[in-house]
Amino acid sequence: MAEGLLRHLEGDSYEVFSAGTHPSIVHPLSIAVMEEKGIDISSHTSNHLNEYRDKKIDIVITVCDSADKLCPIFPGAIERIHWSIADPFHGWDVKKSKMDAYRNTRDILKKRIIEFIKTRL
Repeated sequence: MAEGLLRHLEGDSYEVFSAGTHPSIVHPLSIAVMEEKGIDISSHTSNHLNEYRDKKIDIVITVCDSADKLCPIFPGAIERIHWSIADPFHGWDVKKSKMDAYRNTRDILKKRIIEFIKTRL
């Protein structure tokens, strides 16, 4: 969701990658709540963060506590930002009762990303 939001809000200013400590497909509920805002993330993927260690990365933003602890050291002068946001994932079942957790995460991410962009102006 964070990748989709940043691309949507400021896609021309940043080259955005999505990585994870345990990458997988995008959860269908993430896709659904982003579609509510007109953002299509159905083709997005998450790669293992080690795939980016040799790339010139300027900023690493972690969005959950486990990712912050497991994130490798990247070479060079990297700005690291951590946002402690609860992960809405609690299994692969797709129940409407779980939509609010995904919406909440989406909205928190959007607020943080807007704040991040404002600090870069």
